[in-house]
Amino acid sequence: MKTTIVFFLLLLITACNKQEIQQNAVINAMTSGQWKVVNFVNAGTNITADFAAYKFQFKDNLTVDAINNMIVEKTGTWNADANARTITSNFSGAINPLALFNGTWKITNNSWTFVEANLTVNSETRTLRLEKL
Repeated sequence: MKTTIVFFLLLLITACNKQEIQQNAVINAMTSGQWKVVNFVNAGTNITADFAAYKFQFKDNLTVDAINNMIVEKTGTWNADANARTITSNFSGAINPLALFNGTWKITNNSWTFVEANLTVNSETRTLRLEKL
């Protein structure tokens, strides 16, 4: 009985450590370097040009700076869920185009240098590709 309990606890600890390692990997990937929007489609309309002057700096304290022409225009929050393959962002009180980032994005493809994701709001789909600078 004791052996079974110890084995179960070891499995639980290993599973928790794996999730923590995955979560830390996502945070490390996002926070090392700045990101630029290279594609943004909102309800079928490509609005990538609206983000031309922006760079984004994700921080390990789960804030993100929207940097417009080298000046922090707005600081928002972000969070990642490695298991669900989602990133949630919120620029409270922001206007477009930054307000279009608000929500939980489903990651459809990624590597250490890019993220592709989509978000549906009121039956309209947004697709996004960020690339690391």
